[in-house]
Amino acid sequence: MLIRRIRGQGMTEYIIIVALIAVSAIGVYSFFGQTIRNQVAGLSSEMSGTSANDSISAAKTSAESANSTANQNYNLGNYDKGANSASGSSSN
Repeated sequence: MLIRRIRGQGMTEYIIIVALIAVSAIGVYSFFGQTIRNQVAGLSSEMSGTSANDSISAAKTSAESANSTANQNYNLGNYDKGANSASGSSSN
């Protein structure tokens, strides 16, 4: 009986850690998602043998936008505003 409780506790701790990593990944992706997508698009273009100049230029523009958004002072009260400005959508 005691072994089952320990095994269950370990699984619960593992699930909590995975959930925290997922939430932090969502936060990072909300600020830098467009840059990451453009970088991956450029990488896939280069690997297929075509020029990735447009994707690289778009990635630089997205990175500059994400950098200016990240330099703003956001807290829990206005985090949604920062996430919306980083993703390019408008807040209601």
